[in-house]
Amino acid sequence: LEEIPQPIQDSGNILKQGYLEKRSREPSFFGSEWQKRWCVLTQRNFLYYANEKSKQPKGSFPIERYQARLDSQLRKDSRKKCCFQLLCPGKRSYEFTALSPAEAQDWVEQIRFLLRDLSSLTIPCDEDEEEEEEEEEEEEELSKDRDSSDSMNNSQNSTLNQEELEGDDIYEVMPGELPNSQ
Repeated sequence: LEEIPQPIQDSGNILKQGYLEKRSREPSFFGSEWQKRWCVLTQRNFLYYANEKSKQPKGSFPIERYQARLDSQLRKDSRKKCCFQLLCPGKRSYEFTALSPAEAQDWVEQIRFLLRDLSSLTIPCDEDEEEEEEEEEEEEELSKDRDSSDSMNNSQNSTLNQEELEGDDIYEVMPGELPNSQ
């Protein structure tokens, strides 16, 4: 299999890449308003290139604080279900068309996953893992309850033992001292 050339130096940071059609800000009279671009999602940025062999991006922006959503209103043709938007209040929005509705969904999910990761200190996990964690937490709570009831029983036992000892002299007599010599 032939490897796809990596247009960006730090390929370890690439989370997703592929061709998308990007809507231009100012459609030209002669050209299409949608241009095919090689798009790259890294851990911090979204970059787009003329093609997969390009060294310099045509544009890039930090992905943090953007929102990704599917938007079938962007096109009127048969590819309308392949569209998604990247939006950020006070910043430029970006509109893309993927090769298929499933591919558009995958881009949106990857971006949302990354944004959740960037906005939290914990790593998001699958629902199954969350359920397992909840079960473990419940077991820990039960275990703590058992431990605390055991310690309560022990403290009750020690109280009983002290009551039994009250009749006895619990003070140690030091050599040279006589008991009750005051």
